[in-house]
Amino acid sequence: MTTFDKREQGFEAKFAHDEELMFKAAARSNKLLGLWAAGELGLSGDAAAAYATKLVTDGLANQTMDETINKVSSDLAEKGISREQIAQKMQECLHQALGQLEVASRQA
Repeated sequence: MTTFDKREQGFEAKFAHDEELMFKAAARSNKLLGLWAAGELGLSGDAAAAYATKLVTDGLANQTMDETINKVSSDLAEKGISREQIAQKMQECLHQALGQLEVASRQA
């Protein structure tokens, strides 16, 4: 195997790892956002978990971040929470999710 082949395999492995990490982070972020939004909607217990799970499954169905924000924004419109606030919360959730995944990878 040549140095070029080894380098190519390394890049492919890194790409696959990064894609998997972003997939996991997006799913975890949507769950955290869903739990936050459920709390804002006054949902708790199974209803809150179901709302969060729906955001995750919708996200897995190739829903974009904008579509997720639009969904939550629509749900929270009556609560006076702006789309910008939801986008900011989504960013916070994504950072939190990445941090959780980093900690989990260190423990593995």
